[in-house]
Amino acid sequence: MSGRFSTLAGKPAPESMLVDIARLRDAYVDLRPDAGVPSQRVSFGTSGHRGVSFERSFNEWHVLAITQAICEYRTGQGIDGPLYIGIDPHALSQPAFESALEVLAANGVQTRIAKGGEYTPTPAISHAILTHNRGRTAGLADGIVVTPSHNPPDGGGFKYNPPNGGPADTDVTGWIQKRANALIESGLRDVRRTPYAQALRASTTHEHDFIAAYVADLANVVDFDAIRGSGVHLGVDPLGGAGVHYWGPIAERYGIDLTVVSDEVDHTFRFMSVDWDGKIRMDPSSSHAMQRLIGLKDQYDVAFACDTDHDRHGIVTRSSGLLLPNHFLSVLVDYLYQHRPHWRADAAVGKTLVSTALIDRVAKRLGRRLHEVPVGFKWFVDGLFDGSLGFGGEESAGASFLRRDGTVWSTDKDGIAAALMSAEITARMDRDPGELYRELTGALGSPVSERVDAPANAEQKARLSKLSPQQVKSTELAGEKIESVLDRAPGNGAAVGGIKVCSANGWFAARPSGTEDIYKIYAESFKDEAHLQRLLEEAQAMVDEALGAT
Repeated sequence: MSGRFSTLAGKPAPESMLVDIARLRDAYVDLRPDAGVPSQRVSFGTSGHRGVSFERSFNEWHVLAITQAICEYRTGQGIDGPLYIGIDPHALSQPAFESALEVLAANGVQTRIAKGGEYTPTPAISHAILTHNRGRTAGLADGIVVTPSHNPPDGGGFKYNPPNGGPADTDVTGWIQKRANALIESGLRDVRRTPYAQALRASTTHEHDFIAAYVADLANVVDFDAIRGSGVHLGVDPLGGAGVHYWGPIAERYGIDLTVVSDEVDHTFRFMSVDWDGKIRMDPSSSHAMQRLIGLKDQYDVAFACDTDHDRHGIVTRSSGLLLPNHFLSVLVDYLYQHRPHWRADAAVGKTLVSTALIDRVAKRLGRRLHEVPVGFKWFVDGLFDGSLGFGGEESAGASFLRRDGTVWSTDKDGIAAALMSAEITARMDRDPGELYRELTGALGSPVSERVDAPANAEQKARLSKLSPQQVKSTELAGEKIESVLDRAPGNGAAVGGIKVCSANGWFAARPSGTEDIYKIYAESFKDEAHLQRLLEEAQAMVDEALGAT
């Protein structure tokens, strides 16, 4: 991604930039949101409600209101099975968990919390929900994950997963968001709450061993026999995230040669190298944030990392260093559909519109239908649930796929399983994913891509989200005939919240940011860097013209 890089990018985080954990947690309790200020209202984006306590965008009132709204939603939908709740190591996650449990217990919700107060990855919550609900039509489970994903250490986040195990759809989050804001506006008058110590002892609160359940089932997704038999030497950096205590049991249970680079957990994440923009961000797809593991690449046949809630992956190979997410996803798709004979013959390949078109070419060579959807993993949930999608992935390094027998594994992103697949691929192909990517591009074309951000106010962002193909007046894109202009995704007909323009050897997509006053332009060329830059220039000109038009 282009932008102005910080002088600290890729360097150890200095003490001066570490967040004051005590002040952050005090602000969580002491500062109350003003429902009249848009930035302080509950707002569910593609991955739940996120914010910072200092900015009054993620505080105790938000969590109390959202949890009460979830309780009421469950009642309205007849969801009366257990609710599985997990947290990541962000500093605000523990106090938010305590707030949520106070409301869940007061509402009589059967709640499953992690055994021994362990952290819980997003995929472990999805796995627990699906495992409980398998074969059931009543007493269905759902879940909550308290995480802002890979966001900086001062962030907080809260996600709801309904009984299908995946991220809640917009109709669900819209209802919860509206009700939560109404509760805040009323001063939390209708929020039920009981003291935390009492909530922990409630007859409805029970511990659940997420680690044992998830790890024991992993063999139904990953071929550990192949990994163990090959003797590949593996490394993993949990980046101080929720899966930090999962990797040891995985290595022990399956007898694989896996070294945990660090099991350190620190709410300031002081062990991270600084990301491109001068912030600490636990992003396994960023070469700046991944300096520790990149520096160790020659010690392992393949190594990997996951973000804070372990729903995203980063793959470091001896041959190529850190792979771009699109590169590994292309290799993963090519491998899975050739090595999972029990998957349905019509199981499609799922990708978001801004993921690489190399996946399109891989799918075509495999004879598989491509299922292209808007940004957001929620669009893959139904297909993964019923097996009509073998794989669903997005360019930000999030993916999930079916069990080896073709049934559902996780309907949320699973960074652990995706990371371990890099080991299976290396073991079975006797080449690491970096080498396989070069072979793939030698046969299907080698793309170059970039994402740029451009300023846009609220009105312009709203206009961009509603752009129609008729507003794009050009007939050519970077010297080639425009083949398609999309405002709806080909896979499911859903609005993309922007526009995508394609030619034979390139494409761009433009969509507004949900959190900042910018819009994002993604572009990819199958020619060269000069063609990519021309794509970006023409893309920005087209979008600016459309935004400026009455």
